[in-house]
Amino acid sequence: MLMMGLGCFAFFCYFLYDYNSVRKIAGWMRVLFGAGSFFLAAATAVLFWKNRTELFQTSADGIWMAAGVLFLCLLVYTLFFALPFEATYVEESRYREAYTEGIYALCRHPGVLWFGGFYLCAAALWKSQEGVLFSVTVVLLNVLYAAFQDRYSFPRTFSNYEEYKKKTPFLIPGRESIRSALRRGNSRRGAGRK
Repeated sequence: MLMMGLGCFAFFCYFLYDYNSVRKIAGWMRVLFGAGSFFLAAATAVLFWKNRTELFQTSADGIWMAAGVLFLCLLVYTLFFALPFEATYVEESRYREAYTEGIYALCRHPGVLWFGGFYLCAAALWKSQEGVLFSVTVVLLNVLYAAFQDRYSFPRTFSNYEEYKKKTPFLIPGRESIRSALRRGNSRRGAGRK
């Protein structure tokens, strides 16, 4: 139950962070995103440690591990490398523009897909009721968090968000958004930008 509490508390921190990013309640609340990430990572690490004897017990575990690492790499890339770092994480501007290129042309919250994929793989590796319940809970909380961002914080933070919503699906990529992501990704590489 402690891990479940840490996972839920992590998302409580995320929600407060986003609420504060709009309302500007207190400067110290800017640390809540990092704190939430720490609590989520700690709970995940403890679950891997608690279930370490179950790892690599079946031939499918290698596939789950490889897929989990792939999803984790995609998540890190999506959150920290696919976005212009300075404008996203350093500069504070109330009406900056949402980034709509590359992977963010696929859907508005691609990180939710990779997060869900990672925790699906983790649950398969943990092979415990606690691990499955934790995974399902944090994935559902992440979808709720994305919905909160989509309806509340991002429209108040990004000047082009309503237009972005009209052109790009919320979570599930469609044929057109996949083509757009590939087209925009290729045009970026062709232009020589990072």
